[in-house]
Formats: sequence, structure tokens, C-alpha cells
Amino acid sequence: MKLDQISTPALVVDKKIFDKNAEEMSALLKDSTLQLRPHYKSHKCSAIAHMQMQRGAVGMTCAKLDEAIDLVDSGISDVLIANQIVDEGKILKLVHLAKLCRLTVCVDNEKNAADIERAAALVGSTVYCLIEYEIGMERCGVSGKEKVAALAAFIGKCPHLVFDGIQAYAGHLSHTVSFDERAEKTRENTEKIKDLLEYLDSKGIKVRVLSGGSTGTSLIKARDGLYTELQAGSYLFMDATYSNLALPFKPSLFILATVVSVSDRLVVVDAGVKSCGVDQGMPVPCSFSVSHIVASEEHLQLHDPSEKLEVGDKVLLVPAHCCSTVNLHDRIYLFEGDEVVDRLIITARGCFK
Repeated sequence: MKLDQISTPALVVDKKIFDKNAEEMSALLKDSTLQLRPHYKSHKCSAIAHMQMQRGAVGMTCAKLDEAIDLVDSGISDVLIANQIVDEGKILKLVHLAKLCRLTVCVDNEKNAADIERAAALVGSTVYCLIEYEIGMERCGVSGKEKVAALAAFIGKCPHLVFDGIQAYAGHLSHTVSFDERAEKTRENTEKIKDLLEYLDSKGIKVRVLSGGSTGTSLIKARDGLYTELQAGSYLFMDATYSNLALPFKPSLFILATVVSVSDRLVVVDAGVKSCGVDQGMPVPCSFSVSHIVASEEHLQLHDPSEKLEVGDKVLLVPAHCCSTVNLHDRIYLFEGDEVVDRLIITARGCFK
């Protein structure tokens, strides 16, 4: 099948660029202290997760318990849930899942740790824990090295929990356009984390894992020699939001859409907010420019296109945010040139619990 024969709107990936992005990440981490623990939320596809494991990933990161269940069901044996699981029903699912794999979860308070311990004791499983350390994102996490040490000591006394280390994720720095500013703020966080690690060491608390980082900070993290795991996710696909950053990865993920209407200064295509995530902005056309784009549920209005387009033409658009776009689709088509070469199912689509 040809690329332009796919029913639209569709999610498509240029396989050569996709493979090159994977190679670039392997080269970036080759001589560093970092191991790749890629984030599942970016592609939600178990086939891609297995490809990443075959290329040397130490395990997978995910955002939600449902994503972790999907990964383990596909045969992935090492999973980090990089968020807190606090609901009683979800904790029961968590501890049962921990019997099937090496499962790690983030915690930032004693009550949550105690709840997980009680449930794990009930089913006889072991849950590994990373303490989330707040380093400026103002979302979740423990503030203050003394509180981290106290929580680590508490976890260490729980027979069915293992304190494995620290998660320190500065997602607020991922899209800082200036590399110098991104590097400087990352260095400030590095000093804060070093101080924490020294304090924990003085208390006899061993930190095996320091996990975090993103595609946007991957170059910096690979050089600083501090982190042990990189949670980059977008590097395989990239998106328009990352396009202004000086990174070695290129966009491989596109929305394929069909022109359905043309007027004097306007082209309308059949992709809208139900098929293209716009939480970080509008998509960007690949082969032409526009003055602006207006999105509705089923359509994108492309104003003042620089190329003449006709009804029925196919266009490729780079989504502004790959993660939210992927979650809107059931499948990804891989193409080389104008030929479709594979189709992958997005097995964790809609796994937001």
C-alpha cells in the first residue's frame, strides 16, 4: 500500500528517521553513566517498547498503572511507574503486578508507603520504591533532604518494600529553548541533588538509582555523570515543540490528512483536535508554510498556505506534542519513501488510570 492510500486522518512514522533517532540516543549514551529507561507515555506501543529493550534499555518508564499493566502483559519485565499510586484499589493491582515483574513506583509520603507495604504483605510481593525529590517542577515530590532521609529510613523498615533510590524530574526545563539556560538550570539542580546524595550517604542510606531527565535535557544529563537512568520518551518521534531545541533527533511522527475544502486563502483538512493533540500548540505542515491554523473537532483550517493545494491532496503535519497525539490513535503506520512497510497497534491507548 502507498502512503497516500491510507485512510485519513492517520498517524504515520518515517521508519528511516525513527531508526536514526534510536541510533542517535544509543550513541549519545554510549560512554556515559546513563542507562536508558524510556517513557512509555510517548508511544504507548508495546512493539516499540520491545524494540527499545532490544536496543539496550534497562527497563521502561510509564506514567500510569494501566500503562504498566499493558507493558507487563506484553512481556516487559522491568517497569517504573514514575508517579504516585494512592487509591486503595489501584494499590492492590500494583502489588499483584509486582509478582509478575520487577516493579518500581514513586512515593513521596509515609502513608502511601505504608499502604503499599500492607497490600504487598497481603499478597506476598516486593515493590521497589523511588522517593520523588522536588527540584522545581512544583508537582509531586519531597522537599528537603531531611524529609527524604526520613522517608527512606521508613521504607527500609518495610519488609515488602525496597528503597532503590531517587527520582528527580525537572520536566519544566525540557522545552527551554536556550541551551545555555537549560544547561545552567540543570546544573543548579545537579548541585542540589549532589547535596542530597551526600547527606543520605552520611546517614548510611544507599542510593542505587537516580532516575529522571527528558529528551530536552538528554545531552546535558549524558555529560554530567550523576544520573543513572534517563527517562526520555519523545526522542523517537520528536514534535514541533521540540523543533527549536538543538537536539540530534528529528521529527519522524506525522499526522497524514486529506484536503477536503479549498477557498481563496484557506485550506481545510480532515484532522482536528480528535486526531491531533493541540495542548502545546498547533501542528506544523511539513512541505509548506501557513500564516496560522485554527483547530476544531474534525478539521484544521490552514490559512494562507504557501503552496497551491487541491481537494483530495494528502498533507503531512508535525504535531506540536507527540505524546497527546499518539493517545488519540489506535495504530501507527510506518513508511519508507511512499510505501507503507508496517502497522503497529497502540496497545496502551486510553490507559490514563
